[in-house]
Amino acid sequence: MASPVDRFRDLLRIPTVSHVDEARTVWARFDEFADALADLYPLLHARLERDVVAGHSLLYRWPGRSASAPLVLMAHYDVVPVVEEEWEHGPFAADLVGDGEDAAIHARGAIDDKGALVAVAEAVEQLLAEGVTPERDVYLSFGHNEETAGDGARAIVSLLRERGVRPGLVLDEGGAVVEGVLPGVSVPTAMVGVAERGVMTLELVVREDGGHASTPPATPATVRLARAIDRLYRHPFPARITPPVRAMLATVAPHAARPLSAVFGSLGVTAPLVAAALTRLGPETNALVRTTAVVTELSGAPAENVLATTARASVNIRLLTGDSSIGAVAHVRRAIDDPAVEVVVRHASEPSPVSPWRGEEWRRLAGAVRDTLGQDVVTTPYLQLGASDSRWFTELSTHVYRFTPFAMSRAERDALHSHNERIRVSSWLRGIGFYRALIAAS
Repeated sequence: MASPVDRFRDLLRIPTVSHVDEARTVWARFDEFADALADLYPLLHARLERDVVAGHSLLYRWPGRSASAPLVLMAHYDVVPVVEEEWEHGPFAADLVGDGEDAAIHARGAIDDKGALVAVAEAVEQLLAEGVTPERDVYLSFGHNEETAGDGARAIVSLLRERGVRPGLVLDEGGAVVEGVLPGVSVPTAMVGVAERGVMTLELVVREDGGHASTPPATPATVRLARAIDRLYRHPFPARITPPVRAMLATVAPHAARPLSAVFGSLGVTAPLVAAALTRLGPETNALVRTTAVVTELSGAPAENVLATTARASVNIRLLTGDSSIGAVAHVRRAIDDPAVEVVVRHASEPSPVSPWRGEEWRRLAGAVRDTLGQDVVTTPYLQLGASDSRWFTELSTHVYRFTPFAMSRAERDALHSHNERIRVSSWLRGIGFYRALIAAS
């Protein structure tokens, strides 16, 4: 009989790679995944109602004793592309490497986000086998294109809205159980995202007449663009402590070493100092306290001996809670200070609303963490740094949280969207227990 780990590895071997250009996406692999999920979890598919939404997203309803304020457990099964030669193990081989507590499954999607999806399916299958009926309805929302368009989750939200469903608690991917992320804090922390940053992409565009590279003008389009990029990097967005980060630091203050415990506990006075310090401690802490902007794509001339008629740079911006896309564009224009550089908004979504970190729903999450992931784990609010499908659910519920119930080292977090993505088996198995406990508490 197949074990949970066997089933997980089987699903990881299906390369459900999504592309921004959906013409490159092999949709047959997504159908294969949905079919395999049905074969591997027969009780889930026999007892729960299922809708296929937007072509490939999957919505399940597990009827409980009450239909009010249901629990929604989210995940997505699309994964980002791979460069196979960069991997130590095949990205879709799902190799099991190591022994004991060090045993890990190496595969694209092991953490982002098939790890959560399969752990949810395992929890539901186990509870169904035990004859459990939840107190409230439980919905499983499994998106198919979170890494690109995200319209699968949006379509699910539209369907639930049409049906009058108002979730009491929504949980999607997000923070994890980590250690050593915050200075002076040695206890493991469960970082539960109560909000996420907005996402926007700008284009910086410089145009010129072009011509032969043998007779360049004094300031070619590429030089003007490079100067604009340099100015943007020398004028970062201001740093500040937002309410979710303030709550996070206040929560960990009693567990921080001196004098940081006093510093974190006195943010009414120390917030500017703490914000400035966090910008210097690394990319993760810097992103907690400021809107970030990074150039990700560059284009210029079509040949090495041709002057560019148009030079472009894509700037990916992640908006801090309280900032706006309009304000970000104004900051970029001020920083560049060159009217010859066009600033074009390609797309933009604002920061999410902030969910409460007190009350019944929060206590259910923290209780499931304590009971399954460790009595010493401190559950804390957190500002989600990346975007997730959960942002669409904020129109249905005021209690939308982002937490993946796996302990992750820095190296494991760094492998997300990179090569050698992996998850420790022991951590993944504990995650199944977390979802069981959360369903039982709902």
